Amino acid sequence: MPSRFSSDHSITDAEAVAAALDIATLTVPIEPAHAAFESMLDTVLSSAPSGLAEENVQSRIRGNVLMTISNKVGAMVLTTGNKSEMATGYATLYYGDMAGGFAVIKDVPKTLVYALCAERNARAGRDLVPTSVLLKPPSAELRPDQKDTDSLPDYDVLDPIIEGYVEDDLAAADLIDRGHDAVDVRRITALIDRNEYKRRQAPPGVRVSPKAFGKDRRLPITNRWPG
Repeated sequence: MPSRFSSDHSITDAEAVAAALDIATLTVPIEPAHAAFESMLDTVLSSAPSGLAEENVQSRIRGNVLMTISNKVGAMVLTTGNKSEMATGYATLYYGDMAGGFAVIKDVPKTLVYALCAERNARAGRDLVPTSVLLKPPSAELRPDQKDTDSLPDYDVLDPIIEGYVEDDLAAADLIDRGHDAVDVRRITALIDRNEYKRRQAPPGVRVSPKAFGKDRRLPITNRWPG
């Protein structure tokens, strides 16, 4: 579902993964719908600076495309969000990338996703997931030159903080005492607390860690506790 911001390598990498796994592909460009949304909402949005709304509408168009196909052919949509994204709210509600019936890797941190891909390649003896996918900086590609690190710390920094806070029940002060950067810790733990409302609306998924979001860790959606 390429957009005006999709890089050539993202398209070719997706095609390479699908070919290696013998998965059929369909190409549905989202530009016509994206342009239509911009035209429809021009008078509403033109007075405000461009930002997340313009980015997230692309994700929601893709979710609607997938759910329409699902509705038509009876197939289930699998969501793509991992535990790092679910923890910090780096996902789009309401037929964005959280749309679907089953969240396969919702309990798998991003760094473990990379490790699993490398392990799968090693077992196959060939690159089922191209090396280019594993080496390039992660990006949602919803605006020019976007990188995940524009919004989040590097995943090597982020995931240990999530593990300590979510799975080990460490307080922010404990994480700082263990050597994590204080600014990162306060920011990430605040994001985790703030995005409980998103996780409540996420599809179910596989639990692979000692403590997954959901029944293992359920907090009030709103409260006055500052952390």
